[in-house]
Amino acid sequence: MNEGLIPRRYAKALYKFALEKGQDKPMYGLMQQLSANFAADSSLHEVMSNPFIADGDKVKLLNLAAGADKSHTCFADFMKLLIENKRISAIRSIALAYLTIYRKANNIYLVDVVSASEMDADSKSRLKALIVSHLNGGSMEFSQRVDSQLIGGFVVNIDSERLDASVQNELKQLRLNLLRK
Repeated sequence: MNEGLIPRRYAKALYKFALEKGQDKPMYGLMQQLSANFAADSSLHEVMSNPFIADGDKVKLLNLAAGADKSHTCFADFMKLLIENKRISAIRSIALAYLTIYRKANNIYLVDVVSASEMDADSKSRLKALIVSHLNGGSMEFSQRVDSQLIGGFVVNIDSERLDASVQNELKQLRLNLLRK
């Protein structure tokens, strides 16, 4: 069976359950924190896959990694379900799938801007306003980073779309055009 199919099904069920309980937004925050911690520390995945570590210890670690407390009953119930069905090792994939489902349902776009140098506040706010105007009423999760290899300009990634307005890309295109001639 497809490895992505099972996590998506669990994530979809979790989203519906959290939505019914009115905890879909807090669950989104927990899943963001959890996926960020999985990305920051690769040993977390190893711990979840290790059959010699007790399930209770795994749940405690996941609660800590997600920032969950006793008020997050939906998360606690979901952890119990994963333990019962022996799917705790798929929690990272489930968290990522939940984030995708939530964003789609709430019209949230991931926007990543890579620039050659740090953008000043005015340029960043103008760029954000321009991006928002193209999102058809959606909202965005904005991140910005610097990559000096771009030489100049910027690259905007909105979900799976890319606008490359960098000097590096212009030089690459120029090189390709010269090679074709």
